[in-house]
Amino acid sequence: MERRRISSAMALEQTFGYSRAVVAGDRVFVSGTAPVMPDGSDPPPNAYAQARRCLEIIFAALAEAGATPEDVVRTRLYLTRPQDIDAVGRAHGEAFAETKPATTGIVVAGLFDPRWLVEIEAEAIIAP
Repeated sequence: MERRRISSAMALEQTFGYSRAVVAGDRVFVSGTAPVMPDGSDPPPNAYAQARRCLEIIFAALAEAGATPEDVVRTRLYLTRPQDIDAVGRAHGEAFAETKPATTGIVVAGLFDPRWLVEIEAEAIIAP
C-alpha cells in the first residue's frame, strides 16, 4: 500500500519521527494536533479557541491530503481539564455539524506544553 506523508515542517516531526498526517490508501490519519500558533506566539487562552486552532491545523492537513472535513470519520479529543468539554465540544460541533464523526473525549494529566488545554486527532476516508 502506498503511503504519503504530510508535514507541517515543525522541527519536532524530525526529532520525534512522526508526520502531521499520513495518507495510506483511501485513509488519512492526522496526528494529535495542538493549538500551535503559526508565528510561535502563545496559544489562545481558552479551550474553545484552542480547539478551533487545532481544527484549523487539522483541516489544512486534510486539504493537503486531498480530503475535506466531511471525509472525517473519527476524532479523539484530549483535554487537560474535564470542565472544558462543553467549550471543546462546541468547537467540534461547529466544525462537524453535518459530518458527526465517531468521537472520543479523554481527560489527560497534561500535554506536552502546559499552556495547551486540548489536543485533537482525526481520521478520514477519502471518497473515490
